[in-house]
This record gives sequence, structure tokens and C-alpha cells, in this order.
Amino acid sequence: MTRILFVCLGNICRSPTAEGIFTQHAKEAGLSHLTIDSAGTASWHSGKPPYDAMQDACLSRGYDLSTLRARQFTANDFYDFDLILAMDQSNFDDIEALRPDNSDTPVKLFLDYADKTSLTDVPDPYYTRDFDQTIDLVEVASKGLLRSLTQ
Repeated sequence: MTRILFVCLGNICRSPTAEGIFTQHAKEAGLSHLTIDSAGTASWHSGKPPYDAMQDACLSRGYDLSTLRARQFTANDFYDFDLILAMDQSNFDDIEALRPDNSDTPVKLFLDYADKTSLTDVPDPYYTRDFDQTIDLVEVASKGLLRSLTQ
């Protein structure tokens, strides 16, 4: 079984979008053996659903995030997941700062899987207000991640 964790800052925009979109794409590809989750490096929104505007943008494109709830990333996630994907360099650095000495779980930038963008970070739509850009980037990176898992 492969266990994948998507991580952003508050776990209300980018990482739940990645969780929802990638989960749907994985199911469509017949990859039922995956465990997929998301978390935030900050605890501000723990227990809350994804940001309403992000949910609306996702729903308009066929992705339902309504059942997801935010949680904070912890050092235990290094043991609970086989791959941790950060939405940007800042969160990547925050994740690595929590790495236990005996963990070799890979942490990568999610857009490392996107072959159609020059960006390295998924911009935070909470600030940019460009929710469609986030969905577009997550869709491209999700397809690349799926290809990497099925090769």
C-alpha cells in the first residue's frame, strides 16, 4: 500500500484540493490501494472544512471537498506516510524541520510532478484569490504523480 500526504500551510486550500483531486483521479485509474490525506504545517484551522471559496471552485469542476477536515502536520506523519508532498518551499522547509532522525520518508514539492509548468510552488489562493490556477496546477501534478506510481 502507498500512503501519500499533501501538506500546505493551513490545510484549507491547497492540500485539501490536492487530496480531493488526486483521490478522484486515483479512483478513476483503479488505484484503490492508496491512502491519501492532507495536513497543514500550522494549526489555525484544525478541525475545519476547506475554505468555502476553494470548495466552490472545486465543486464547479467536479471535485467535492466537503467531507475533508483540516489537521496539523506532525512528526508522526513521517512514519505514517510513504511520500510527503509540500505545496511550496516554505512548507517543505517546515516539514523537514520536524523530521525525526531515523526517518527516511521522502519529502518532495508537489509540482515536481507537473511537467507543464515552470512554477515550483503552488501559489496560495487564500491570498492570490486565483482558485482556478490552484486547481489547474493540482490537476497537472496529480496526473504526473499517477504516472509515477503506475510506471
